[in-house]
Amino acid sequence: MLFRYFAREILTTSAFVLAALLALFGFFDLIKELDDLGRGNYRLTAMIGYVLLSLPSHAHVLMPAAGLIGTLFALARMSEQSELTVMRSSGMSMNQLALHVAGAGLVVAVATTVMGEFVAPYAEDAAKSLRLKATTSIVAREFRSGFWVKDDRSFVNIQDVTADTTLLNLKIYEFDPSYRLTAISRAEKGIYEGRNRWSLANVELTRFEGERAVLERLPKATWNSVLTPDILSVLKIVPERMSVMNLASYIDHLRDNRQKTTRYEIALWQKALYPVAAIVMMVLAIPFAIQPQRAAGTGAKIVLGILLGLGFHFAGRLFSHVGLLNDWPSMLSAGLPTAIFLAVAAAGIIQAERR
Repeated sequence: MLFRYFAREILTTSAFVLAALLALFGFFDLIKELDDLGRGNYRLTAMIGYVLLSLPSHAHVLMPAAGLIGTLFALARMSEQSELTVMRSSGMSMNQLALHVAGAGLVVAVATTVMGEFVAPYAEDAAKSLRLKATTSIVAREFRSGFWVKDDRSFVNIQDVTADTTLLNLKIYEFDPSYRLTAISRAEKGIYEGRNRWSLANVELTRFEGERAVLERLPKATWNSVLTPDILSVLKIVPERMSVMNLASYIDHLRDNRQKTTRYEIALWQKALYPVAAIVMMVLAIPFAIQPQRAAGTGAKIVLGILLGLGFHFAGRLFSHVGLLNDWPSMLSAGLPTAIFLAVAAAGIIQAERR
């Protein structure tokens, strides 16, 4: 019964906090998209659709912070109403309180997993496709063979795109107005030079002239296309937004092609440990929420929760970058922020137990 009471209070408050944060992020997204409103077929309905489809990704990122703030608010309210004092006087230890909070955190962890694995990646893909179709004339899809892009009467296959939007192993299939294949260009690398112009390296150009096929090898060639790095950044989903299953599959693909996998391995471990981080963040709220009323009001505790959430987010980004630069084990780079915050939570609970 006591667990149900804690779970109801914490989860209800956390749900309201998450809804408020999503409304705030959605509003900011709308403001950001106003600059592109009217570009191509990007009308108000498309813009609203894009923002709504982006919300699941925001929800996945915000769930641990919402759980933290919701737990802080719920426990602070119970402390102000002397409910926690009565419970502790009845023999409830801090460890038991932590178990009740962790039980509620388990629900948030499951919701975070479901959102991150089965909802957010597909919604993100749909959002980017919707925006791309509305703002440009380019039709693009991603398959196991790479990116496929329709560029006027040409079809382009790009095997991979690096972080600086350099194209790797691309093929360009050119067609005449009757959609008969006229040429195939294969290039090892493509670098954007600006003004819709790409510099291709190590090019093999095959032209089809009647019944003949003429092969020409060029060290460099220029390719004019409506494809730009901005469009590529929309097409390529960043590792942090991919599901664990897709990350594992992509890491295997990179290993098979002898490419570096560190960034994706760190993202994989971060994604796998993120639900655990939600539980840790909610337990972390306990020592701050049950401080004496004179130490801090409810408003101050909410601000503290926001600061802790931001601290966890920036710690995750910091350790992932440091680990990437110093070749740390991927699990260590991804798990250190959670371990540090867990240690802080444990120390705070022990100190609160002694008071």
